[in-house]
Amino acid sequence: MSREVGKRFDMAVIGLGYVGLPLVIEAQRSGLTVLGVDVDSWKVQRLLEGRSYVEDVSNDELRVALASGFLPTVDSSQLALADAAIICVPTPLKDQVPDLSAVIDAGAAVGEHLQHGELVILQSTSYPGTTQDILQPLLERSSGLRAGEDFFLAFAPERIDPGNPRWGMRNTPKLVAGIDVRSTERAAELLGKICDDIVILPGPREAEMAKLLENTYRHVNIALMNEMAIFCRELGIDVWEVIRGASTKPFGFQAFYPGPGVGGHCIPVDPNYLSFRVGQLGYPFRFVELAKEINARMPAYVVSRIVELLNRRGLPARGSRVALLGVAYKPDVGDVRETPALPIARKLLDLGAQLCFVDPHVDEFAVDGRPIARIVDGDLRTLEADIFVIISAHSSLDLTGLPSNERLILDTRGVMPAGAAERL
Repeated sequence: MSREVGKRFDMAVIGLGYVGLPLVIEAQRSGLTVLGVDVDSWKVQRLLEGRSYVEDVSNDELRVALASGFLPTVDSSQLALADAAIICVPTPLKDQVPDLSAVIDAGAAVGEHLQHGELVILQSTSYPGTTQDILQPLLERSSGLRAGEDFFLAFAPERIDPGNPRWGMRNTPKLVAGIDVRSTERAAELLGKICDDIVILPGPREAEMAKLLENTYRHVNIALMNEMAIFCRELGIDVWEVIRGASTKPFGFQAFYPGPGVGGHCIPVDPNYLSFRVGQLGYPFRFVELAKEINARMPAYVVSRIVELLNRRGLPARGSRVALLGVAYKPDVGDVRETPALPIARKLLDLGAQLCFVDPHVDEFAVDGRPIARIVDGDLRTLEADIFVIISAHSSLDLTGLPSNERLILDTRGVMPAGAAERL
């Protein structure tokens, strides 16, 4: 699993998480040799042992990559051995403000070891201007080289959808935009070996904005459905049937669905990058701010529905047994980043409820350091609870076993048959 010291790599991937590790696997599968760099020594050690921590990458796939030359390391000096560097580090929020510290740290490490003629590609989601206004001068200062002359620079945003069996790294169209024609050509040539469809955009700002538009579009439309769900219930209308009916129109409509709140690595975060950038122009992005407000209040709305349903049975929230079904942010993944299950559980604990969770993809779930009991037995018919709350409907979670005629069920995802549960 080791490489000959000093032997060069076709590319280095900086950041070996949900984006970087699948990229490594697809690149190795395409015949490229890959160096992987991450600051987390635990991750690197796991990878060296052939144990994947990303659900979209199996242990077998990882071991094949290791056997064919993939080298994970915490040693950034080995970046000098790569012909290209692809930055895939997180871009989270810190106090609701974009936190580019990981991009800056990665850029500094790449710049320190940047070689003449090397290609650098940023894949981390960020606001327009990040590639040229932040990363480019950082690379130039660190290396003493000039972008477009001595090295090449491009932005090619990630489009990872964890757990999606249909769309992966290879068949999802890849946006590519260099700071100049040659940078675009170099990036398209490299990524074209990994992705089937390369889409060229005029420049990094257009590509950065395109990525933000994709998730802002989803953010706003989910907020629309969430608000519709609330007032449809007040009007005695089944919002799920409304969506089903509207979806039969073969043009001019795309279905989005309400839920307990938005989660994951994109929708709760990325629109804030766009809102932040627009705010620098001196005015608010009102659509994004309103969508954020609506989506953020959904966990509290779910808790209010839980309390209401318990009250119908003469049960107070304090002391009631609440089973959370699926605590990941979406079906068929174990990712709990920004999951709405967390604020829902927090509010229920504050009300004195007794919580447990059932999730075949999540081993541990805690609220502010307080662990929630995990029920491993998949037979929901034997689970003692006063109310079941479906938060994420994993395909491996057998919801048919729910005792709908005996106990309360709140379905926040519209997956139970009409009449079998209370719907959001």
